[in-house]
Amino acid sequence: TNIGSILASVNPYKPIPGLYSADAIDLYRQHRLGELPPHIFATANECYCCLWKRHDSQCVLISGESGAGKTESTKLLLKFLSAMSQTSLGAPVSEKSTHVEEAILES
Repeated sequence: TNIGSILASVNPYKPIPGLYSADAIDLYRQHRLGELPPHIFATANECYCCLWKRHDSQCVLISGESGAGKTESTKLLLKFLSAMSQTSLGAPVSEKSTHVEEAILES
């Protein structure tokens, strides 16, 4: 759920098909925060938009207990930001995975 610009999420401890797919990235990149159901991609999109439109630095705080999914959430956030940066550079939507993205996510 969202509480303003804060996303409170729960780790389901199981995969949910399509939740973090390229289609989900495309969907959330086209909408502003609050227009679609709460999602980490909506939060990432808000950060991305603020970064470019307002030229403001952005910070995302991800917290939780051990095993809550902080590392996975970070990977998803970086995946979205990488896809957005590739799209803004004119790369086809299907080519969202780059060597840079892979290096960041592996780190």
